[in-house]
Amino acid sequence: MRRVLRGVYALLGIMVAVVWVFPVYWMATTAIKPGRDMYAAEPQLVPLHPTMQHINRVLHDAAFWQALRNSAGVTAVTVVLAMAVAFLSAVAVARFDFGGRRAFLASVLVVQLVPHVALIIPLFLTLSDLGLADTLTGLVVAYLAFALPFAVWTMRGFVAGVPRELEEAAMIDGCTPLQAFRRVTLPLVLPGLIATSIFTMILSWNEYLVAYFLTSTPDRYTLPLWLTHFITSEGAEFGPLMAGSTLIALPVAICFALAQRNLAHGLTAGAVKG
Repeated sequence: MRRVLRGVYALLGIMVAVVWVFPVYWMATTAIKPGRDMYAAEPQLVPLHPTMQHINRVLHDAAFWQALRNSAGVTAVTVVLAMAVAFLSAVAVARFDFGGRRAFLASVLVVQLVPHVALIIPLFLTLSDLGLADTLTGLVVAYLAFALPFAVWTMRGFVAGVPRELEEAAMIDGCTPLQAFRRVTLPLVLPGLIATSIFTMILSWNEYLVAYFLTSTPDRYTLPLWLTHFITSEGAEFGPLMAGSTLIALPVAICFALAQRNLAHGLTAGAVKG
């Protein structure tokens, strides 16, 4: 009976994996199909006549490289600022008992419960008043607003999970508080930093809705917005669209593969420890 249940679970797992993976496979294979194969009456699961014409068109598009620079800059600044603020905030709420600590934690939790789409209009009005609408700086501020609550909550769990006795033992051995933190606590929370950084990077790199509302100048488009160039009133150009989507997904896939172990450990351990 137990063997049958294992087989059923394995079959269900494979079915779920196929449902998740097949759209990605279809996107990647469509990127290398010529037009006649793409629109054939009988869909081709395996490309029979692979071509690089769609990928070459994307790589020779100057707007693609401009959008890539914008996305890379916005993502890098967002990740660095989010990690710095989230880490220091996590240390403060996990190590010190100050007035307003519980209210701060409650506000972090409540903000995560609010749908992002509900915050776009207030965010747009605020950034417009500050002169940051339709700027890359405004995008960084918007992404920080969405990423910081999760980052603070996750990092707090990691910092709280490190026993204070370890730092105290290091200080007894002659370390200063800063040295004890750098040599003992920081290495132990490093998986959490990596996991939270990857999450923030994915949020910033793939985000479309906020960028759509906050930017209107083509020179400031990020990569998800740049993809809309292939959707016109005459229809969608699926070849370049899939080629661009595949190229955009590659950096995230590579980072996820490199940090997959830390990401899974971080999202489970850091989110549940109080």
